[in-house]
Amino acid sequence: MFDKYPFTVQENFIRYVQIDTQSDPQSTTFPSTEKQKTLGRLLVQDLLQIGVPDAHLDEFGYVYATIPANTDKQVPVICFCAHMDTAPDCTGAGVKPIVHTNYEGGDIVLPDDPTQVISPADHPYLRKKIGEDIITASGTTLLGADDKAGVAVIIDMANFLVSHPEVKHGTIKILFTPDEEIGRGVDKVDLQKLGADFAYTLDGGERGSFEAETFSADAVTITFHGISAHPGYAKDKLVNAIKVAAYFLDQLPKDAWSPETTEDRYGFVHPVHIEGMTEKATLQFIIRDFYTHKLAAYENSLRDELELALSKFPGAKADFVVKEQYRNMKEVLDNHPQVSQYAIGAIARAGVPVIEMSARGGTDGSRLSFMGLPCPNLFTGEMAFHGKHEYVSVQDMQKSVETIVHLAMIWEEKAG
Repeated sequence: MFDKYPFTVQENFIRYVQIDTQSDPQSTTFPSTEKQKTLGRLLVQDLLQIGVPDAHLDEFGYVYATIPANTDKQVPVICFCAHMDTAPDCTGAGVKPIVHTNYEGGDIVLPDDPTQVISPADHPYLRKKIGEDIITASGTTLLGADDKAGVAVIIDMANFLVSHPEVKHGTIKILFTPDEEIGRGVDKVDLQKLGADFAYTLDGGERGSFEAETFSADAVTITFHGISAHPGYAKDKLVNAIKVAAYFLDQLPKDAWSPETTEDRYGFVHPVHIEGMTEKATLQFIIRDFYTHKLAAYENSLRDELELALSKFPGAKADFVVKEQYRNMKEVLDNHPQVSQYAIGAIARAGVPVIEMSARGGTDGSRLSFMGLPCPNLFTGEMAFHGKHEYVSVQDMQKSVETIVHLAMIWEEKAG
C-alpha cells in the first residue's frame, strides 16, 4: 500500500523544526509564547492545501481539523494529537536540521559545536539505525523532534488518506496543541468542538513502542519566608530565606528520590526551579510515580523534611502548596481495551515488532484520558529529546505514518 507512496514526513519535519516554538513555564499567557502560533498557522495552510477544508487555528493556539469519513459504517470518531511546543530545557531558536543519509554507524559529530557528539555508546538505539537516514540538529540547539516528528507524521497521514479515497475510514480528527512541555497542553482545549470518541498522541520514541501507561504527577511549590534586616545590623535579627531553602534542599536524599538515581517503575521528587531574595525564596518541585497513591507519600516526606529545616532557623516560615498535574492514563484505558488492542494491531500490520512500554513522563493523553477522551501514545522515532543530542530516523517517522493509517482502517473494519 505504501510501496509507491511519496512520503512527505521528512520535508515537512525539516520545515517545522526551523520554527522556534519553545514554551515558557514562567509565562502567564496562553499559549505561553506567541511564537507557537507561527507553526500553527503554517500547519493550517498545509492541511488546507492537502484538502482538509475545516483546518483552523483558534485564539489559544490549538489547531483543529477534520478528515471526513468515507464509509457508511458508524465508526467511532478517532483523533490524532501532537504538540507543537518544544521544551524549555534547551533553546529551539535557529535550529539547523542536518540529514545524515544512510547512517553507517559510529559517532555523529555536530558541526556547530564539535564537543557535542551523538554516540552509540550513549544512545544504543542508534545501533539499530544503520542504513537509515538520521536527522539531528547542528550542536547549539535541540532538534524539536519532540514533538514535531508527531506533527509531521499526522500531516503525512492526512495527505495519504485524502489522496487515497479507496482506503476506508471513519471521521478522523486532528489536534495540535501548544504548551504540552510545561503541563498546560490541554488547559484550553474544546473537547465538544473536537468531537472525538477516542484519541492517540503521537509523542513516543523508538519504532514500535506503544504506551498505555504514564506517570501520575503533582507539582509542589514551597515558599520560604525569612526576616529581612540591614546586614550591617542583622545579628540575631536576620533570617535568610535563601539559606533556609538551600539547607532544606541539601537535606534531601542523595541516593534516592531523584531522576538521576531512579529508573524503571520508581518515581522521583525533582526540584525544577528556584528563585529568591533574603526575605522570600521559592522552590518548585515535580513529583512523579506510576502509582498515584505514592505521590502523597512523597509529599508527606517533603513536608517532614521541611519542618526539620525550619526548626534549624527560628523565625522562618514556609507555605507548602500541591497542584495536581496529571494521572496515569492506565486507570482510564483499562476500561477501554479496544483502544490499545487496535493500536497494537496497527503497529503489527505496519510490519513492526510491538514494544509495550510505560512512559516515565506524561503526554497530553494523560490528561485527555481523565477528561473523557481515552488517549494512549504511539511512536514517532523521536529520541534523546530535550537536549542537543536529539535525533530522529526518517524511516521511523514513515513507519509511524503507516501505523496510524492502518489504525484508522482497523477502526473502520471493526465497526458494525
